Amino acid sequence: MSLQEKIARLVRPEIQVMSAYHVPPAQGMIKLDAMENPWPWPQELRAAWLEALRGVELNRYPDPSAHELQAELRAVMAVPPAAGVMLGNGSDELIQMIIQTLAAPGRVVMAPEPTFVMYRQLALVAGMSFAGVPLCDDFSLDVTAMLEAIAVRQPAVIFLAFPNNPTGNLFDAGVIRQILDEAPGLVVVDEAYAPFTDHSYMARLGQHDNLLVMRTVSKMGLAGLRLGLLAGPRDWLAEIDKTRLPYNVNVLTQAVADLALAHPEVLEEQTRAIRAERARLLGALRRLPGLTVYPSEANFILLRTAQGRASAVFEGLKTAKVLIKKLDGGHPMLADCLRVTVGTPQENDVFLEALGRLL
Repeated sequence: MSLQEKIARLVRPEIQVMSAYHVPPAQGMIKLDAMENPWPWPQELRAAWLEALRGVELNRYPDPSAHELQAELRAVMAVPPAAGVMLGNGSDELIQMIIQTLAAPGRVVMAPEPTFVMYRQLALVAGMSFAGVPLCDDFSLDVTAMLEAIAVRQPAVIFLAFPNNPTGNLFDAGVIRQILDEAPGLVVVDEAYAPFTDHSYMARLGQHDNLLVMRTVSKMGLAGLRLGLLAGPRDWLAEIDKTRLPYNVNVLTQAVADLALAHPEVLEEQTRAIRAERARLLGALRRLPGLTVYPSEANFILLRTAQGRASAVFEGLKTAKVLIKKLDGGHPMLADCLRVTVGTPQENDVFLEALGRLL
């Protein structure tokens, strides 16, 4: 039996037809494709970071629950005292743990679409069905379609990105309340972009026994650490924690995150700068011809080009050494769409100048 025959026999069919999450090469490019914070740490904080690493014992396992880091994150993210907290190796791992906890034949993971692709991918990897409910044309939640899908599919968990990725908008609070009331299982509000909006469900933990809130430090300027937080009822988290691999948050991540969170003013200053640049970038993009520019409460902006122009604009920007995200072809509602991360003023100026030449 050949290698390919063995793979075809042993690998689950639904895995064989999937594509791995693709990250394009970005060397030598202005990187505006991955919703990263573009600002490096100030020099004095870098020196403190290197000093902190001197005390890390790499020969020892980390604190398995990262208690000190949990306390720092609770304070910075305003987690209610009654809520439980657990940490993951990025929010991706937390999504995976939630799904693994609930996975069983015939069970369903649900999310409005288009949204973060890992909800679907991790559901399928776990052997669950995925029900994507189309958003309205303006990317708002279709309340009738959502409630009908909940009644018919009875999902074990619903993921709501808030703000949504890749559209950048916030879903209506009244509709989310209806979803929480009607959902037979968990509702996870994924607040990956919380630093860039004034709206959050964190304070509502405890008002619904099926509500979990997920956060990450990636958009705060710490994407390289791969650190996420899940908050919610302690009984739920006790069950989800059983799927967590031992020592999942390593000693280097714990040490560096502790240091960073002890200097929240640095992260807050960078966040304010990104919000200001987002406003400037939105204004400049709306003055360019041939674009539909969608409002954003995140650190990225969704654009729609003239029909059939998205690939040419994307490739033209790559030629100009500017890498953004081409969404066209990924979902029917994202036809002709591109997504650009808010960069530094200099990066944004290069992007705007190159884009203006292409339109």
